[in-house]
Amino acid sequence: MKLLLDENLSRRIVPRLQESYPGTSQVSLLGLEQADDQAIWAFAKLHGYLIVTKDDDFQGLLALAGHPPRVIQLLMGNCNNQQVLAVLLENNAKIAAAFADPEVGVVYLY
Repeated sequence: MKLLLDENLSRRIVPRLQESYPGTSQVSLLGLEQADDQAIWAFAKLHGYLIVTKDDDFQGLLALAGHPPRVIQLLMGNCNNQQVLAVLLENNAKIAAAFADPEVGVVYLY
């Protein structure tokens, strides 16, 4: 599983995610900082990423287009990078198990 962190998540945590999620990146690291959600969606689909976001913007695209890509929605409110990193690392197995089901398009993490 490789993650594509939305622009609302820090690129600083990308190196710490590589062991658990090889190939992970963040939109600004890929030159997508000015891209709209549809462009990010298309990029994630083309390159096999799971989109990680705190926004619910991708829910509409998921409902409209289905998956892939799949979405990890962080429902954590105002939090720091360490908290985001911790929830992603601690839930690696949960994410993998959920997305093993071909019907699951989104995982919510708190």
